[in-house]
Amino acid sequence: MPSPCDPQHAPAGDVGAALMLIDSRLKGIHDGKTATDPGQQALTDQVTASLGPKEANDVLDGTCTLIFMFMQWLRTACAEHDEDVIAYVVPNLVATMRMMPKSVRPEVIPTMAGLVIAAATDLSPNLWRKQYGFWTEEEMNPLEATAFLLAEQINRLTNDPDFATRLITEALSDAGWY
Repeated sequence: MPSPCDPQHAPAGDVGAALMLIDSRLKGIHDGKTATDPGQQALTDQVTASLGPKEANDVLDGTCTLIFMFMQWLRTACAEHDEDVIAYVVPNLVATMRMMPKSVRPEVIPTMAGLVIAAATDLSPNLWRKQYGFWTEEEMNPLEATAFLLAEQINRLTNDPDFATRLITEALSDAGWY
C-alpha cells in the first residue's frame, strides 16, 4: 500500500535557497566563525524578512528535500560498508543537538530525529512532519541544524568540505533545475 508520505507526493520547495543557507553556515564554521558573523546574520535576516509565507514555506520544503537527499546519499554509503544508516546517523545527530541548547530546544530533538529516520526509510521528511500539524517557530533553527549536521557528516565522511553542497548542485544540474 503506498504511503501518503511517499516522496513523489512531496513538494521539492526552494532547494537552491535552502542550500545557500546551509552552505553559508558550513563555510562560516570552516572559516573558524563559531558565532554567527553579524554581517552574514544581517544578510540572512534581510533575505528571510523578504520572504512571504509561500516563499518561506518553499525554503522549508527545500530544507526537507536537502535532508532527504543527504540521507539517501548516506544510506547508499552505509550500505556499501554493510552499516545501518539510522544507527550511523541518528545517535550522532541527537548527541550533537543536545550540545546546542541555545539553538535546539530538547523537546524538538525527537522531531528532528524522526525527520532523519523518515528520510532513511524512504519517506518524505516534510510530509512525515506535516501529518502532526503545522511547523512551529521553535522547529526552524533545529531544522536548519539538522540539514547542516547531515551535510557536515557527509563532508567529514568524504574528507571534502564542499562535497555535500556539490552533491546537491550536481543533482539539481542533472535534473535541469540549474
